[in-house]
Amino acid sequence: MLSSPAALPRPPDPPSARHQALHAKARELETAFLAEMLAHTGLGESEGEFGGSPGETQFASFLRQEQARLMVEKGGIGLAAMIFQSMVEAENGAA
Repeated sequence: MLSSPAALPRPPDPPSARHQALHAKARELETAFLAEMLAHTGLGESEGEFGGSPGETQFASFLRQEQARLMVEKGGIGLAAMIFQSMVEAENGAA
């Protein structure tokens, strides 16, 4: 027999638009951090007779940025979650 609608658990409230915006900014910050870290590893640098031009260096930064964005999209290193939590706590403390 089916239970009454009152007995069903209520789905969680969707995140507020403000929380969505904060989370997006936190992901952007993690992406920038990871892109910078990837740059320091030498990712995207090529040497030899077909590499090393100034244009290649500029385009390598686009590749690193996209790789960092994909890393964050797949869960990242948890930095976005910490940044988001800090922003929410700061916002709640200021309210």
